Amino acid sequence: MPIDPDFAVGAEVGTQEFAWTSSDVLLYHLAVGAQDLSYTLETPVLDGGGLQVLPSFAVVAPTFHATEPPSLNLPGCDLNLAQVVHGSQEVRVNGPLPPEGSARLTTRIIDVWDKGKAAVIWQEGVATGPDDSELWRVRSSIFVKGEGGWGGERGESTTVAVPDRAPDASTTYTVTPQQALLYRLCGDRNPLHADPEFAKAAGFAAPILHGLCTYAIVLREVIDLLLDGDATAVGSFSARFAGVVFPGETIAVNTWDEPEGIVVSATVGDDARPALSDCRAVVSDPR
Repeated sequence: MPIDPDFAVGAEVGTQEFAWTSSDVLLYHLAVGAQDLSYTLETPVLDGGGLQVLPSFAVVAPTFHATEPPSLNLPGCDLNLAQVVHGSQEVRVNGPLPPEGSARLTTRIIDVWDKGKAAVIWQEGVATGPDDSELWRVRSSIFVKGEGGWGGERGESTTVAVPDRAPDASTTYTVTPQQALLYRLCGDRNPLHADPEFAKAAGFAAPILHGLCTYAIVLREVIDLLLDGDATAVGSFSARFAGVVFPGETIAVNTWDEPEGIVVSATVGDDARPALSDCRAVVSDPR
């Protein structure tokens, strides 16, 4: 069996030591469509602020300088890139991310679900600073097509319900034609996002936008819509990748300010295809 859950669950995927600079942060912000000076200027701006960092940067910081396609070298799992789809992503930060620093990330497989014709593999990574304090925690799932069926647990089914009322705030963002080419410089060189022939072989009409780029774009828009542009107000952001986005398409973002956090709907195109679902941003301090 290509996936051995008994061996995989609890196994340590690895530990990475890494560092980042303000140049990395600035490139990342530009790659996800940021234009405000609080995201794009490293020196203090007129209002006395400085460079703030989107919490989603924590997801990519450990691999920001990678130049090879992402690895699928997971303990107890024999996979290939064509089988795998990024299922969901969550980041929880313990405070504002600094524009430069260093950390160590330890990642483990925390669960494997059997969906019958597919498997879902969950990983959790904990980043600690030089003083061993926890800086952030990331949790993600990958959907592995063609696996499953060994009689394992199907896993829990949790959804974030969209309120039955008009959104509190809405906006749109049009993905630029070169956005995926720019975002790939943030450490994800998967040819699916750049090579037309590779994309066609994978079943797409053209290269698609990175899911984590959509994730960051939506988070940035949520911060502007309901948090007065203050990225430091976000304590966590979670979403499930529900569909693909092509460069040139427009993402529609609707938000609802609920007691348990900001509920988000993100759709794409004239037919309002889902882009992200089960999407929620939680503020770091109760409002």
